[in-house]
Amino acid sequence: MTAVMTEREALVDSVRAFAQRHLASGALERAHDPAYSWDIARLLGAQDLLGLTIAEKDGGQGATLADAVAVIKEVAQFCPKSADILQAGNFGAIRTFAEFGTEEQKAKYLPDLLSGNALISLGMSEPEAGSAATELQTSVTEEGDGYRLNGTKIWGTHSVDATLFLVYVRFGPGTRNIGSVLVERGAEGFTLGQPSNYMSGEQWCQLYFDDVWVPRENVLLGPGGFKKQMSGFNVERIGNASRALALGRLAFDTARAHVSERTQFGRTLNEFQGLQWKFAEVAVALDGAELLLDRAVTNAAAGLPSAYETSVAKLAANEAGFLAANEAMQAMGALGYSQESLVEYCMRRTRGWMIAGGSLEMLKNRIAEEVFDRKFSQRAPRPETAR
Repeated sequence: MTAVMTEREALVDSVRAFAQRHLASGALERAHDPAYSWDIARLLGAQDLLGLTIAEKDGGQGATLADAVAVIKEVAQFCPKSADILQAGNFGAIRTFAEFGTEEQKAKYLPDLLSGNALISLGMSEPEAGSAATELQTSVTEEGDGYRLNGTKIWGTHSVDATLFLVYVRFGPGTRNIGSVLVERGAEGFTLGQPSNYMSGEQWCQLYFDDVWVPRENVLLGPGGFKKQMSGFNVERIGNASRALALGRLAFDTARAHVSERTQFGRTLNEFQGLQWKFAEVAVALDGAELLLDRAVTNAAAGLPSAYETSVAKLAANEAGFLAANEAMQAMGALGYSQESLVEYCMRRTRGWMIAGGSLEMLKNRIAEEVFDRKFSQRAPRPETAR
């Protein structure tokens, strides 16, 4: 254990020095620029910081999930936008792809993804299938040596800039027939809608599939793949939780420095008990969430984290991160509310993660199932059983 921790500490020290030197400058400007930072992606790729948990035989670093979490949290302290790029290169759709892709698929797409020259986005949510992901309507129909894809997707992170899309599809009726396919940007019949803005400043665009040809070799997971896809999605939630905590701590540290220096009524702000209690409550929330996140990634070892421990960690981290950023903004007053500081960005960003990657309410449903050791269906009763 000591040797492992020493290696991780060395990794974090190296990443900290790199982030201070290359990422800290320009962090505020990047945070308010909706465009994907391809230059930073290539820089991170050159530092072998993309594909950290992907197997070495596939071009990754073969590191643990805990290593990747340590890296993304460290980078987020210096540049939140760069942490988003680490998410895309380690925790998001790329992790599901690397876990379940064929050797041919990985050989074709991973080199560019890991170098920062390509970007993969997840196409899961639809106009009528958000939290109820199994109600998706986007489907494929077999034709010759491939499939025809029809449907639409919304809310996809990096959908404006992605070069490759991992699309959840229906091969037939029922959950058992849900799987996924890989679709390249520019494929005939595949069009992207106009970019729309989130409150955080991020952009997304609707994806339209009109008889898009999908060769059989671009099927990632066929019928029966839904549970595997969702197990891979747990890694995305770990990245979500890690950034929520990191941005919460960034806001917390920024505000702590501010109230320790800012003087009003003849004394520094940190001498007012009302503010002291706010910072104490935030410290407890951040520390507690940190421990729950550590449990989820440690127990995952070299595999995928459990749904329960991931749900608990994401819930705690989302709430703690937003609490920290929101209270930091309040403590800093107009400066915290201004775009001259990263604090207001952290507040907006952490608020979004309480929805993205599984809303807090859906996480609580999943946790309750573990508590009571039973499933609780959220669906309305079938007509024949309704009273």
